[in-house]
Amino acid sequence: MDIKVSGRKTTVTDALRSHVEEKIGEALKVFDIEPMTCDVVLRYEKNPSIAEPAIVEVTVRARGSVIRVAEHGADMYAAIDIAADKVTRQLRKFKTKVVDNRQQGPSAAEVAPAPRVEDLADLLIPEEEDNQLVREKVIEITPMTEEQALVQTDLLGHDFYVFENATTGLINVVYYRKNGGYGIIKPKIESLDE
Repeated sequence: MDIKVSGRKTTVTDALRSHVEEKIGEALKVFDIEPMTCDVVLRYEKNPSIAEPAIVEVTVRARGSVIRVAEHGADMYAAIDIAADKVTRQLRKFKTKVVDNRQQGPSAAEVAPAPRVEDLADLLIPEEEDNQLVREKVIEITPMTEEQALVQTDLLGHDFYVFENATTGLINVVYYRKNGGYGIIKPKIESLDE
């Protein structure tokens, strides 16, 4: 495992580097796949009023996804220990939610995020255009299970996700409900006997 350790406005000693490699290296063993890269940035806050000035930022890239952790500590060794524990939890969550439940769906990195809107006035629709179709989007429909579609919805941060149900071969939509939980929209299947 390649762990790149750097310091921002601080010197990384050999002792700190070996502590990072030991603790973060142990955390990364939870999810031992290739390719996986890890960048660790060590820095101190200069403000004396901050109780925990040591900051450790860990960025792990695995299978097109990014796991990022930033933790504070009273000293750098404590911050590294806290960050290593959090990286372990995040990788376990990633492994169970994404990798174990996903078989062939697109990764979060393969799905392009929506463009950022700089001016909220751009979102307003004039009244004369209110009933017009203003955007058409073509999507690639991928066969997957309902659980895989829920994972993709969470990864993308969308309120809904359109997919082909791998069991039935029909187009379904999973959506986030305002009162909590998820719902699914399925087409009604007519019986051939009727």
